Amino acid sequence: MSNPVHIDIDGTIAIVRIDNPPVNALSQSVRAGIVSAIQETDANTNVRAVILICSGSTFMAGADIKEFGKPAVPPLLPDVVAALEAAQKPWVAAIHGNALGGGLEVALGCHYRIAQVGTMLGLPEVNLGLIPGAGGTVRLPRLILMADAFAMITSGKPVTAATAKLTGLIDAVSNTDLLRDAVAFTKTIIDLPKPLALSVKPIKEPLTDDEISAKSKAITAKSRGQLSPKVAAETLAAIQALDAQSGLTLERENFLKLKADEQSDALRYIFFAERSVSKIPSIKSAITKPISTIGIIGGGTMGAGIAASCLLANLNVTLIERDTTSLEKGVDRIIAILHASMKRGLIDPARYDALTGNLSSSTDYINIADADFIIEAVFEDMNVKKDVFAKLDAVVKPEAILASNTSYLDMNALAAATAHPERVIGLHFFSPAHIMKLVEVIHTDHVSDDVLATSMALAKKLRKLAVPAGVCDGFIGNRIMSAYRRAAEYMLEDGALPHQIDAAMKSYGFAMGLFEMQDLAGLDIGYAMRRRKDATRDPNERYVDIADKIYRMDRLGRKNGAGFYIYEDGKTPIHDPDIDALVIAESKRKNIARTSMTEVEIMDGLLAAMADEGAALLSENIAASPEAIDVVMVNGYGFPRWRGGPMYQFKRSA
Repeated sequence: MSNPVHIDIDGTIAIVRIDNPPVNALSQSVRAGIVSAIQETDANTNVRAVILICSGSTFMAGADIKEFGKPAVPPLLPDVVAALEAAQKPWVAAIHGNALGGGLEVALGCHYRIAQVGTMLGLPEVNLGLIPGAGGTVRLPRLILMADAFAMITSGKPVTAATAKLTGLIDAVSNTDLLRDAVAFTKTIIDLPKPLALSVKPIKEPLTDDEISAKSKAITAKSRGQLSPKVAAETLAAIQALDAQSGLTLERENFLKLKADEQSDALRYIFFAERSVSKIPSIKSAITKPISTIGIIGGGTMGAGIAASCLLANLNVTLIERDTTSLEKGVDRIIAILHASMKRGLIDPARYDALTGNLSSSTDYINIADADFIIEAVFEDMNVKKDVFAKLDAVVKPEAILASNTSYLDMNALAAATAHPERVIGLHFFSPAHIMKLVEVIHTDHVSDDVLATSMALAKKLRKLAVPAGVCDGFIGNRIMSAYRRAAEYMLEDGALPHQIDAAMKSYGFAMGLFEMQDLAGLDIGYAMRRRKDATRDPNERYVDIADKIYRMDRLGRKNGAGFYIYEDGKTPIHDPDIDALVIAESKRKNIARTSMTEVEIMDGLLAAMADEGAALLSENIAASPEAIDVVMVNGYGFPRWRGGPMYQFKRSA
């Protein structure tokens, strides 16, 4: 293997370049190369300063995933960072792309940092069930305010170069040529005394005990049972009272404990799963068509969210609605989303103006005749969708791809109603579509490989996590949710109460329980869905009509203040004994002897229902792998990420 670390001398400045594609991961050879470069530049009397830069699309993006689960080989990353701090010459980290995890810790070992505009910097280890393990918890709060370091480390969220400059995380921002700007910056500091290493500096504005307590409580509540954010908070709190060396020792101890914990194993599993499920071997040689113009049919909540996602991906969008009033409302929804993005600092005013300029609208389908890709997002009704596709068939160009945003409907039947079923595909976006990153890509029986490949590529361009799925009622996620909802409904008749099932799910790590979720969506939605299936339901199938009876009591959920729960403030669920009485009466009416259930028994039943339905999806080739099912459930249905997913849990318990 060639050496991934190269040294060039430019007068009195040494340029150490990392070239370890694709993301310059901190493999053993890179770590060893950096240590060797430190020794070489220290020994070279002509060198007065060193720039550390990376080739390719990014700075060092973190640990080498190929080394996960294997014994560490020296030099370890903490030793590399310590060696950078102790270097005789000042080192300047020139950062572009992403500096995440170990990559940022290496940059913290350098004495100065310059980042290209658009760079993201962060310590996301908590998302893998870990905390920084190479000094991040010790050095970051000695460079920026402890409050800012606390937020970055416990949330795992990266910051932009602009934010990093404001907080003091970096010293300069490059707007043009990074290396040229790094050289210019280095010349301004070359005659200055080498700065003190971060590890010998004091913490910047330590938090008070009350501040730490408040932040820790909020983190514990938000993490819903995940250990790593809590341990990160505890480590940072302890480090405030320790010298740097003791802090580094504590950090490493906590890092290794978390690394050996089953939560970290589950989080690493889902991390790798998300990177594998979008790969479809059968379309590896397919031709991906270029996409620049998108037609969106329907400007409701979903259509507007999809349109905004396309605009934010720098695509031209034309919105089609049935009448002028609906069209104006749809455009307003899209503009509101873009304005909210600007208000949150995700886009600047100039980009906001550019994106709104890329949006056009019409009530005439002829205005999307030249669109490359059309996404229908109208009401979830087969006849309505078939009517839309008939209109599209009549006007769009032959090579245009026709996609339907649907949660349940038979995409084969919809494709068969068109002149070219090979160009029809399903895209199940999740609401709100401009925020939720999951999309199920539904491949019909006759879809061409090129259309499937192009659809997957479009999802990636929209920064979505695309999971391919076959055609069935509910596809992957909604079919599994229907299965465990049935299991929960059986439990209602057998002995559990709605608030007990929801409490068990929240204790397990879900953000909300199943019945709270139904109240949030609206009990009218579920009622309409069940009526759609009445004609095909097996008359011998056990059917629980508790939700139907609650709906017929004009309890629609949050939207009118009462459903499975009461909502006095419109959002907080309050246990309602009247619903308990209704549930118990149903058991009595059906002569079912009720037996109380523990939270463990409730979750065992729900997980078994998920795993059983997942096994059926695999046997029917609807889902390509157990990982695909877990990715859908974690990213679309609130399954706690730190538990890996239902199929992962089933495998662990088998």
